[in-house]
Amino acid sequence: MTLIELAVEQKSAEVTDWAARLGWVAGLLLFVALVYWLMRQGWKWRGSLQSDLPDLPGMPESSGTAKLTMTGRYHGSTTAGQWLDRIVAHGLGTRSRAELTLTDEGLEVVRPGATDFFVPAERLRGARLDKGIAGKVLTEGGLLVVTWKHGDTLIDSGFRSDRAAEHPAWVDNLNTMITTTEGAAR
Repeated sequence: MTLIELAVEQKSAEVTDWAARLGWVAGLLLFVALVYWLMRQGWKWRGSLQSDLPDLPGMPESSGTAKLTMTGRYHGSTTAGQWLDRIVAHGLGTRSRAELTLTDEGLEVVRPGATDFFVPAERLRGARLDKGIAGKVLTEGGLLVVTWKHGDTLIDSGFRSDRAAEHPAWVDNLNTMITTTEGAAR
């Protein structure tokens, strides 16, 4: 057999079945869209279950002088003591950048692109360092968690500073302010 005869006998590679491949791609895209839609419905359902929460307090006209300020991330809010029970009502489930300011009046949380809120000093219940909140787990002490009362619900809100070394000062100042506020209320 000569080289020419061998070349004639060889077959070309099979052509891809484009219709079947496009069908699989379309099916996969539909599946991803369905999963996304179901996740969105779950988020809305959780928000409707939490519709009994009152509106968030607005920013006061004058909040006094700043004791502490911090820039960082807001990682979300949960029911106090239930670090996986995320609260999504009134935008509290939306992660965002955050600027925190602690004054004598309370805690201001300014969130570009999300709902800002204010926690009056009399509603603050505690602050601690923790390692996680719904959807975010960090190293031990990597998260500043502020507990506050909103309506009849105790809420834990998680923040992480751009400079984590600031967290202990925030815990000390918040807890001192809470103890002073509680003492003055009696």
